[in-house]
Parts: sequence; C-alpha cells; structure tokens
Amino acid sequence: MAKRAAPEVNAGSMADIAFLLLIFFLVTTTIETDTGLSRKLPPIDDQNVEPPVIKQKNIFTVLINKNDQLLVEDELMELKDLRKAAVEFLDNGGGAGDDACGYCKGKRDPKSSDNPDKAIISLKNERETSYSMYISVQNELVAAYNELRNRRAQELFGRAFKEMEIAYDDSRSPEFKSEKLKEKIEKIKLEYPQKLSEVQ
Repeated sequence: MAKRAAPEVNAGSMADIAFLLLIFFLVTTTIETDTGLSRKLPPIDDQNVEPPVIKQKNIFTVLINKNDQLLVEDELMELKDLRKAAVEFLDNGGGAGDDACGYCKGKRDPKSSDNPDKAIISLKNERETSYSMYISVQNELVAAYNELRNRRAQELFGRAFKEMEIAYDDSRSPEFKSEKLKEKIEKIKLEYPQKLSEVQ
C-alpha cells in the first residue's frame, strides 16, 4: 500500500495576516506622552547685554533641600502653606510712584514686592531632591499665579481666567479665537506675569 503524502499548509497568506495584525495593533494602541512643564525660555541675546537690576525685596526665594524640606525666604515652611505665601508676596503691592500697584490687594509692605510685574519667584533645588517634591512645589507656585489671575479676571470680566483660556483654545466654543477674548487673556497675563526662575 502506498503512503499518502501529508498535505502542505498553504503559508502564502501568512504575511498578509501578520501585516494586518501589525496594522491593527498600531491603530488600537495608545502611546503615553509626557506633557512636561510649560515654561517660556528666555530669548537668545547678545552676550554684551547687561542683566536688569532687581531689588532683593522683589525676589521670593524657595529652596528644596535633599530631605524634601522647603526653605522659603530663609524659613522652614510646609508645602501646604507655600501657595498662600507666594500669593501674599506676588500681590503685596508695596511699591510707590511708578512701581505702585492699583489693583493689588496685599498688605502693601514696603519690605516685600513692589508689584506683580517686578516680583520674581526664584526656585532652587538640590540634586537629591525627589522628583515628586519638585513637581509639587512647581504646582503650588503655578497655582498661586492662577489664583491671582482668576481673581483678577472675575473682577474685570466676571469669569475665571482658566475658563477664558479653555474657551479660547476650544474650537467648538462660540468665542473660539476671538480677538476680544485674546485681549482679555493678555491683559490678565500682563497684570500678573508668571516670572518663575530656576536657579542652578
């Protein structure tokens, strides 16, 4: 009796199937992207330009040590108190004459910042500082700016600053890319500019 030959498996379509599976997984897979921190880098200037003179009272120093402790203006501070201290510094309005701030609601202490345009927050951390603490401090400082911007936007325009930014960025919004909305946002940003400096 003759032996039967085993039928061969048709592998001609295997490449097509593998290709279709590859396309399927590429289309359905979501790739996580890190958003990072939104920071505006200084422009590239000539080396001959002198840096501006900044009064020490207009600098709010924040130091994070290797033990994740905060030293704010040479005093130990808890993370939960940082936002309030930053708001008080930024909104102090202690300037006189050209440096006066008409819209500031702070204590007007002459030993603290003149106005929000002159106020700078200087952040320094040591190499051993944990990343989570660094990000938490960044969040609190940015939240201080957002709190002041929201308050000023409510006073001037009757709505929150963040709400205005979202409406400006949303293409479905009736105010999408409206020049009037852009002017309002820019006005608030000019009154409370985010001046956050990271020291090396």
